[in-house]
Amino acid sequence: MDKNELQHIADLRDAKQRVASELRKVIVDQERVIEELLIALFAAGHCLIVGVPGLAKTLLVSSLAKVLDLRFARIQFTPDLMPSDITGSEILHEDPVTKSRVFKFVKGPIFSNIVLADEINRTPPKTQAALLQAMQEYEVTAAGVTYALDLPFFVLATQNPIELEGTYPLPEAQLDRFMFNIYIDYPSGTDERLIVSSTTGTAVPHLERVLTAAQVLELQRTVRSIPVSDYVVNYAVRLARATRPNQDGAPEFVKSWVNWGAGPRASQYLILGAKAGAVLRGELTPSCEDVRRVATSVLRHRILTNFSAEAEGIAPTDLIKKLVEIVPEDGSKG
Repeated sequence: MDKNELQHIADLRDAKQRVASELRKVIVDQERVIEELLIALFAAGHCLIVGVPGLAKTLLVSSLAKVLDLRFARIQFTPDLMPSDITGSEILHEDPVTKSRVFKFVKGPIFSNIVLADEINRTPPKTQAALLQAMQEYEVTAAGVTYALDLPFFVLATQNPIELEGTYPLPEAQLDRFMFNIYIDYPSGTDERLIVSSTTGTAVPHLERVLTAAQVLELQRTVRSIPVSDYVVNYAVRLARATRPNQDGAPEFVKSWVNWGAGPRASQYLILGAKAGAVLRGELTPSCEDVRRVATSVLRHRILTNFSAEAEGIAPTDLIKKLVEIVPEDGSKG
């Protein structure tokens, strides 16, 4: 690597530390979540954040928007939300001088850099689908006209895993658009006491802006430019393919417990996540260990278990743990 590339890696690591430092002012004991969120951000991927109410999911996303100099929009997903409430709609506009009337497209909240889709599973599939084109193509089509979204564009969706009445599970096609499925667990007793102490007083943390949109795009290009060996790529592909029950050489437990495994996009995100994770720690290229670090968040929403697995209490995370243990790096049989 030349000096410029090395400097870009140093800049990326420094940016991660500065952003994480600001987020820690308002978020307690979520180091893993912050790390994965920043990996996805710099890898230009979207995130689905799952956790019970009160674990600061929305606060984390809104705080990230404040730290970055990016336009932010929060959409509260409800059963009566319409696609046009997300993408925008045409309204009849009258010229005050000529009195002529024309339809004018008014952009919706999707035309932001960071979009928080709060409780995304509370709206019907038709409205959920309004996000699909934006997340994949970075554009929106309305009334036959296609509008490009400003970059960077980052969708962070939250979901409550326990309150399922009146919800609409995301279809697999939509789940696959999310690079990571990040799970937020309850804090420890010590951290919960710290949370209560710090949030029930009068002090309000001040968050500094540390990056601009142009800088975020440059750092995303840095991640893309990081070289990765065929050895690591082959390992990521083997790991993703091992989740597919109809694949030759799939483990017996996968054939017994899985209906559908991860598609090729999982392999891509394993490598992108490994690249971003490596450079955020100052490494020049990712290793197989970097792939394993992001495997759970990349694969957990891409593995559909069958009735036998549910009956035996086997979750996708259990299968991923077993796969990480048995899939060899060099392609030999474990």
